[in-house]
Amino acid sequence: MTNANLPLRSGPTHLYRPSLALLTDLYQLTMAYGYWKLGRHTDEAVFHLTFRRAPFGGAYAVAAGLAPIVDIIEHMRFDEDDLAYLATLTGNDGRPLFEQGFLDHLADWDLAIDIDAVPEGTVVFPRAPLVRVRGPLLQCQILETALLNTINFQTLVATKAARIHLAARGEPVLEFGLRRAQGVDGGLAASRAAFIGGCDATSNVLAGRLYGIPVRGTHAHSWVMCFEDEPAAFAAYADAMPNNCVFLVDTYDTLQGVRNAVAAGRELRKRGREMVGIRLDSGDLAALSIRARAILDEAGFPDAAIVGSNDLDEYRIAKLKDAGARISVWGVGTRLATAYDQPALGGVYKLAAIRAPGGEWRPTVKLSEQPIKVSDPGILGVHRYRRRGGPFCLDLVHPADAPPGPDSVGVDPFDAKVTRRPGDLAGENLLVPVLRRGERVWEPPPLDQVRARTRRQLACLDSGRRLLDVPMPYPVLLEQSVHDTRARLIEAARSLR
Repeated sequence: MTNANLPLRSGPTHLYRPSLALLTDLYQLTMAYGYWKLGRHTDEAVFHLTFRRAPFGGAYAVAAGLAPIVDIIEHMRFDEDDLAYLATLTGNDGRPLFEQGFLDHLADWDLAIDIDAVPEGTVVFPRAPLVRVRGPLLQCQILETALLNTINFQTLVATKAARIHLAARGEPVLEFGLRRAQGVDGGLAASRAAFIGGCDATSNVLAGRLYGIPVRGTHAHSWVMCFEDEPAAFAAYADAMPNNCVFLVDTYDTLQGVRNAVAAGRELRKRGREMVGIRLDSGDLAALSIRARAILDEAGFPDAAIVGSNDLDEYRIAKLKDAGARISVWGVGTRLATAYDQPALGGVYKLAAIRAPGGEWRPTVKLSEQPIKVSDPGILGVHRYRRRGGPFCLDLVHPADAPPGPDSVGVDPFDAKVTRRPGDLAGENLLVPVLRRGERVWEPPPLDQVRARTRRQLACLDSGRRLLDVPMPYPVLLEQSVHDTRARLIEAARSLR
């Protein structure tokens, strides 16, 4: 029923080929080629990975995906097959898209990137950098797609899982989404991220083997339908799996199915075994669980669990809890593994500073008619502040080489009149070193520790910011010098139009 004796791992999984260098969009390579043609490929650049809005209408997200993307980046190389494929690409004139010299340069790929990132399991907020990438412009550019692909999806699912965990109010949540996930990688990434976000186990056996996540599962309706009647099906399952008996009771008649499960449980008990519980997968789960609980208790099975499933998410779980449902374990599948109500996080990766070798840094800004899409310039860090033993109060985005002090001023980028000083609040630097010149300087903690971090982080959020709907916004402020640089660059850029 579980692989509890296996260590929980963050990565690597060795699921894929050694290098995923072509896990990128073509325009990353065409830009890289342009930098190389212009002799600017060795310019030093800084990019920040951020997201603009918290997913699912909430106030926060849960960072995930760092360990897998570090594994991908560490093993990234352009091998002979990659280069041979790139050599076949042509422009609209039918000629090769890339010169051989550029392909030779890719063949000599020597990763020289620095990465600083928020640890997985950290509660994060819009605009604050999750990842800072610094290094040769060409390499920083090529990494964009893989970084966004991995961080966006796993952060999205981890956030969904955290919301579901909070809705379940401490009761176990099982992730059952593999059959409807988006392919092999979607299923594995979802199982990993769901565990980080707060799920207790997965039905995904491959995720169990690769990551050490506990696995759970019993039988489907097809098992019952293979026998002449439900009592025979339950009896046969009890004979075959006496230590894993959670009976799915809604194939024909749910409450009669509960009674049939009780009969099978009594036979198990005669043999010194115990029924684990039942599963409800259709109908009015609140009413059925209340009546099922009464049947189980009256029959002498007060410890038998009632597992609820059937297109659950945080909203349905919250409503079922409010309706008095007696479900004690929640099986959540499609709506978790596919992030059903918001299919993408919307994370972005923007250039924030650039310099020629040995030159001065030039901060950069991206403009938009939508204020939320205007980027923040400079090489940035993030400090989080809280009162001693209290909840998180604010995040301050600041120059990475100038940690903020108690007299620092934070400015709301959307309302310059709103300012705050950290004062006597306790501050913590959120970005930790991960790679230095392509070499790992960080080891991912086991996934159970990451999951525990998520729960500690969520406990540090005000209850108003944990609400499923219309939560209190969380302040992410720009340190005064960052705000001033941003305003200056915006004004200068607009004067050029």
